[in-house]
Amino acid sequence: MMPGVSPGPAATAQLLVAPLGVALETWRSPLLLRGRTGATALLGSWAGGSRAVLAPGPPLRVAVDAPEPFAALDDLPAVTAAGDAPAGAVGGGWFGLLGYPLGRALEPVGGPPPRPVPLPGAALAYHDHVLRQDAAGDWWFEALVTPDREPALQERLADLRARAAALVAQDEGPRPVRTGTWRATPSAAGHAAAVAACVERIRHGDLFQANLCQRLDGRLEGDALDVFVRAWAALRPAKAAYVQGPWGVVASLSPELYLERHGRSVLSSPIKGTRPRGPDPVADEEAREELESAEKDRAEHVMIVDLVRNDLGRVCATGTVRVSALAQPREAPGVWHLVSDVRGELPAGVGDAELVRATFPPGSVTGAPKVAAMQVIHELESTGREAYTGAIGLAGPLAGLDLNVAIRTFEARGERIWLGVGGGIVADSTGAGEATEAADKAAPLLAAIGSPPFAADATPAPPPGAGIAPDRRAPVPLPRPEPGRGVFETILVRDGTAVDLDEHLARLTASTLELYGDAVAFRPLVAAARAAIATAGLTAGEARLRIDVVPGLTGRLASHAVCTPLPPAAPSPVVLGPVVVPGGFGPHKWADRRLWDALAERDPGSLPLAVDLDGLVLEAARSSVLARLADGSWVTPPLDGRILPGIARARSIRQLQEIGEAIAERPLPLGELRDAAEILIVNALRGAEPAVLGPARD
Repeated sequence: MMPGVSPGPAATAQLLVAPLGVALETWRSPLLLRGRTGATALLGSWAGGSRAVLAPGPPLRVAVDAPEPFAALDDLPAVTAAGDAPAGAVGGGWFGLLGYPLGRALEPVGGPPPRPVPLPGAALAYHDHVLRQDAAGDWWFEALVTPDREPALQERLADLRARAAALVAQDEGPRPVRTGTWRATPSAAGHAAAVAACVERIRHGDLFQANLCQRLDGRLEGDALDVFVRAWAALRPAKAAYVQGPWGVVASLSPELYLERHGRSVLSSPIKGTRPRGPDPVADEEAREELESAEKDRAEHVMIVDLVRNDLGRVCATGTVRVSALAQPREAPGVWHLVSDVRGELPAGVGDAELVRATFPPGSVTGAPKVAAMQVIHELESTGREAYTGAIGLAGPLAGLDLNVAIRTFEARGERIWLGVGGGIVADSTGAGEATEAADKAAPLLAAIGSPPFAADATPAPPPGAGIAPDRRAPVPLPRPEPGRGVFETILVRDGTAVDLDEHLARLTASTLELYGDAVAFRPLVAAARAAIATAGLTAGEARLRIDVVPGLTGRLASHAVCTPLPPAAPSPVVLGPVVVPGGFGPHKWADRRLWDALAERDPGSLPLAVDLDGLVLEAARSSVLARLADGSWVTPPLDGRILPGIARARSIRQLQEIGEAIAERPLPLGELRDAAEILIVNALRGAEPAVLGPARD
């Protein structure tokens, strides 16, 4: 049994099939899932041509962030099917998502950019019954029956018949939703800077192509289920998927097939190359012809086809991998895409787990070579991906494997909703072209749910402090902090007492809970801190206390504390050297400081000052930043998930407010910092130190 997963299904089950007896429209059918935890809806073309497959729940088993999520795909019962079972029957199986972060477990790509609203890396649920709409439009209740489950499944059939009939009789539709104005991270200008940096790496031969994305954020008023229903009714993509759990919601309007396995046969249909659909038949045909003849798009596409061929070749029988359709223009909601079909045959003994491990994440949303592309993605993107660009679908004993590429995907948790958009970057890509493509992909999705359009500047201007665009540091990018190396706190000890100990330990506990799913026991850490101070014998003057929390090989957390003399102070004023770190380092105090150290080594005379792709100040290597403007007011960058919530920062804000000084927590452009009347950096060990801004790096 997999750790963290409930006991497996019975070794053998009997397929039960019964007509639903309700003429339920495909677009309306996900409304049956309202209020049900762990439910999934697959709409479009799934499981051999079915129009819809609903797993209404509750699931019998769940695997959320299990240590080996791919193994669940093979953990299925044998099924005895009746001779009159309908073609394409599904019955049940695993439904859910495999998020992009799982790629870090498969390839050495380093830590991710900050993740503003983390979702599970994997969220799978085993359902022993489904509702399936076949290619003719008829609905079936299908179940994988074991003797102990038969009475409950008969009750589920009656309940679903009643609920479906009520939906149709009441003509129930989606409820209103609002998402407000969408904000891009980074902006079109910042994305253009990332594109330029990626092109530079391609021209140096570090890689051939990388898929770079922006993230659009909105504020959801309503139910994400209604977002999905509205969007699918308007767009009707082939591989749409809705997955819900206590952790949040993913509503994917994907047109792209990642993997389909029936028997031993495997199909992958990568997409690369996009043009917006024309407003009339003539313009639409012109757009299709332009895409079909575009050399850049075809070259970009063929690279990914080769990557998919190689990935399938890792597990398919020798000589069976072939391209049955190459770079064909095919319709998708609001756009034309170039699509290919790559096929192969699995040898005996190779299951779905091995197939997905060999090919994940999908090549069309990473790049070529895949590992190099994923490293550049982590370096240049401003937010970590969640379900987006992973895969969603099902694995069942009858249906086989059917997974989409999770693009055109809304993700939501609470009031937060976001959407990733991007495209493949090659040697002749331009920031303006990529900004336009991202807007083209977002437009039909936002229009479908009644949201204001996302307006990307097709000719992005350079961001403030244009000289600081990311430079190519090495063929392999400097790694972002690796969460597996742990988190820590440094605390000032004055006359034998740790200053603000409770606040530091609360921050450390919050980080360990978010990152490792565990909270460090507060009392043992307090005891360890006091023991370290006592052991050091530093009862007078000032010293530094460091507390580390590190995940062990078994998954349990280890912690230790040590107290040492305070290191020498830096010369005053501290010189800040601006460097671009897309998206920053996030809200955790990482033990892995390799990137900070490498940035410091490039200019030993200054302290690195992290700035995002839009020229907004984030934080210094060991301090928060405050600036007094020419009008006497103070400003500090906001706690938006991209910087450490500094203990000294919070204290400084309180102190300024107590003496009647105005201070704003808002975005701080680098140009505004350069013109500031006074700059302070603050941290727990040194308090407030004066600083000046050094020159931006070319």
